[in-house]
Amino acid sequence: MKYLIVFFSLATLGLFSSCEKDFLEAPAQSTLDESVIFSTAGLARGAIDGIMVPFGETNSYRGRYIPFYGFNTDTEWNYSSSTPNDSQGELMIYDAKPNNTQMNSTNNAWAMMYLGIERANICIRGLRTYGNPEPGTELGQLLGEALTLRAVYYADLLKAWGDVPARFEPITSETLYLAKSSRDVIYKQIIADLGEAATLVAWPNENASTNSVERINKAFVKGLRARLALAASGFQQYPDGVRRSNDPDLSIQTMYTLALNECREVIQSGKAHLEPSFETLWKKYNQENTTAGGESLWEIPFSSGRGRVLFSFAVRHYSVDQFTGQARGGIAGPLPTVFYDYNEADTRRDVTCVPYKWGTAIAGVAKQELTSLETWYFGKYRYEWMSRFVTSTNDDGVNKMYMRYAEILLMAAEAANELEGPTAAAPYLKEIRNRAFAPEDRAVQVEAYVNALSSKQDMFNAIVKEHKFEFTGEMERKQALIRWNLLKFNLDEAKVKMVNLKNRTGEYADVPTTLYYKYEADNITLNVYGLNRSETSNPGVDYTAFSWNTLNDTKINSLYKLGVDPDSRQFWPIWQVFIDGSNGMLVNDYGY
Repeated sequence: MKYLIVFFSLATLGLFSSCEKDFLEAPAQSTLDESVIFSTAGLARGAIDGIMVPFGETNSYRGRYIPFYGFNTDTEWNYSSSTPNDSQGELMIYDAKPNNTQMNSTNNAWAMMYLGIERANICIRGLRTYGNPEPGTELGQLLGEALTLRAVYYADLLKAWGDVPARFEPITSETLYLAKSSRDVIYKQIIADLGEAATLVAWPNENASTNSVERINKAFVKGLRARLALAASGFQQYPDGVRRSNDPDLSIQTMYTLALNECREVIQSGKAHLEPSFETLWKKYNQENTTAGGESLWEIPFSSGRGRVLFSFAVRHYSVDQFTGQARGGIAGPLPTVFYDYNEADTRRDVTCVPYKWGTAIAGVAKQELTSLETWYFGKYRYEWMSRFVTSTNDDGVNKMYMRYAEILLMAAEAANELEGPTAAAPYLKEIRNRAFAPEDRAVQVEAYVNALSSKQDMFNAIVKEHKFEFTGEMERKQALIRWNLLKFNLDEAKVKMVNLKNRTGEYADVPTTLYYKYEADNITLNVYGLNRSETSNPGVDYTAFSWNTLNDTKINSLYKLGVDPDSRQFWPIWQVFIDGSNGMLVNDYGY
């Protein structure tokens, strides 16, 4: 059942509105309300639900952060990138301006994230003051959820903007305007908060509060803590250049040890696991199966009439058809090289990379139609896999999967390799690849492949590559490349690879230039020959030839703006409306 609560108790609503409307201290009556709300589990639950409401606001995660953050990478690009002077495109080609017309509004994601943080701050203060939130209690669970949701908002602020104002108490007249704080301070605070939250929230399905992936559970808290530890200790752009943190508390040894311990606790708990097949995972996701205890650890919850994940990223539907009342999807896709970088036996390939669209429906029925070599779609998101028919014109209501168990395994592999060497990392990498390959392929593609990784560098390189195969289309790649100090290097490499694919040279010399297709008996589903490297002959007269050779230099060069160094533009600028409204406290760094 879809969970996002878009309304809550009048008392809670009054509490939030009084604090947020004026951005000042709440009056005495609101304080009295807090004593009732945060000592009563049912009322406090409504307040926690209110923390999540900003996710779904129009220009927040729903319509701005999820569709735009995370592009472009060495595996994913947004198709607005190649449109000259496009306000969406400049967000992806490392050329965003403070006055960007998509983002420069008072209800932008920046403001909505701080709205969520303010609501979390009020809840945390109220629960600590009035609730006696102990481990194993409902109020303890709620405090853990509030701490975690606040950490989610801050994690995403840090991903997109670097140093930002640190607000860990409700706003007062004295704190109405704040300058940016060091991200190191914020990282340390939210990592500590998640350590506390892990003592308060239950494991998946351990109680009624954690039987859905739309609620916070211990596996997610520990996983998020590991993710943040790796990010905090990794490379990133500071005002004085790209480097690791100078704070000894955020050293590789300290943070990787924390991350490895957290991941191992999740793995050893047995409370989460990989789905048996990659396709099963994504079918269950599109079917909106929110039962906890599987691979999905936590999802940003959207109501059925809110959210734009499929609207943005699904395989493209050009009209209302038998699968959806929403003619959308396809604003982004995998780079054309990604499909050919997979081993042909890797079951993730055909789920991740889709070379067709759904054409204009005739009598309500659409067919699959081939696109072009330079236009692929993310097959992880499909209206045709949904259990319900989307009728909204611009919202699909499918959740955003924020973290899944596969990331726990890859983070464990990375941290174990760094601290203990490749032998310690091997079991985690093998588990990921075991799911990706059929039993008959595992001797070569899992055992021999992983066992040959004899050095830390070899294992690290394999983990970077595996991350691509596992997470393309989930917009996790950009932050990973940044913390590995591989952003510009891999973007440049991706451009070279696309030129090689265009010219059929180097590693792509044996990629066919012609596809052949026919329709299956249903007259809807494509049967395509020629996608695999060895499929170069004409399969017969019942197939139609299709050129598979359109990839131009303009498109390739749109991965990032020519003349721009992506490592000098790892973050978006703070939008001008927030600079202007900061009473002189906020400024942009990085040459913006």
